[in-house]
Amino acid sequence: MRGVIMHAPGDVRVEQRPDPVLEEPTDAIIRVTATCVCGSDLWPYRGTDDVDRHPMGHEYIGIVDQIGDDVKSVAIGDFVVGSFVASDNTCEICEAGFQSRCAHQVMMGGIGTQAEKARIPLADGTLVKVPGTPTEEQTKSLLAASDVLGTGWFAADAAAVGPGKTVAVVGDGAVGLMGILAAKQMGAERIIAMSRHADRQALAKQFGATDIVEERGEDGIAHIKELTNGYGAHSTIEAVGTQESMQQAIGATRPGGHVGFVGVAHGVELDGTDLFVATVNLLGGPAPVRRFLPELIELIMTDQINPGAVFDLTLPLEEAAEAYKAMDERRATKVMLTL
Repeated sequence: MRGVIMHAPGDVRVEQRPDPVLEEPTDAIIRVTATCVCGSDLWPYRGTDDVDRHPMGHEYIGIVDQIGDDVKSVAIGDFVVGSFVASDNTCEICEAGFQSRCAHQVMMGGIGTQAEKARIPLADGTLVKVPGTPTEEQTKSLLAASDVLGTGWFAADAAAVGPGKTVAVVGDGAVGLMGILAAKQMGAERIIAMSRHADRQALAKQFGATDIVEERGEDGIAHIKELTNGYGAHSTIEAVGTQESMQQAIGATRPGGHVGFVGVAHGVELDGTDLFVATVNLLGGPAPVRRFLPELIELIMTDQINPGAVFDLTLPLEEAAEAYKAMDERRATKVMLTL
């Protein structure tokens, strides 16, 4: 099969990979119909994370092609969506709603879903069948549900977003934009998007942002406090993963408020005294997308939300190198790869 391999930073190629095979009776093999490039894929692309001939991709939708003997919840021919973390959905951690930290988790990034086919471990706990036949627009949205929508949704949930609250969103990439969409769905009264890019500001407003703040750091914090009568936001979503973004998120949150952090952390260190004084609630990490998939699929298939609008460039799998380049150069917010 054809699949994306990152040989080294900036060196993305589409090459022949071995077809996946069932390794466990709980596995399924899917024929990937669409995948995409994630903002987290840019860390190794830019050389921040080590990479050496690594299969790429962890977001996927597709059609079940084979199932192991123990797989019961999906059948051959089913159209499915799965999380970027495979989980059994039965261990105590999963039952508590944190499937991304399942006791038997398998990170799909290690398998690589930017390919024609993919092995899905723990298929019964990972894959969710989509009812009916999705439209082209719904298909894009279902792909977003595999990671960025589910991650933005978790960030909003972790930040205790709800009716009447003011929400600040740090980061205007795909996850931050999905956090805005989630906050709107959860009834937030005011949603402040921190963004310096006109195209992303427009999309943020489309998803529900009421205010735009272009400043960063202390100036960004000051602007948010100015907009909130000096208090800060009730709920803040951190969707970048840098020292500056985390400090900005905590600083923009009022005492007693909540920060949902989902940006993949790189070099983030929190000062204990500063955190003690901030008096905020922190919850985050890799999003338990599987917890939210049934609800998100229902919202998408009934056309209540359109997260697929976050894809502003679609390319065939063979042009994956251009997809990475476009996102790295910020010519695209998120790129969908078709097969």
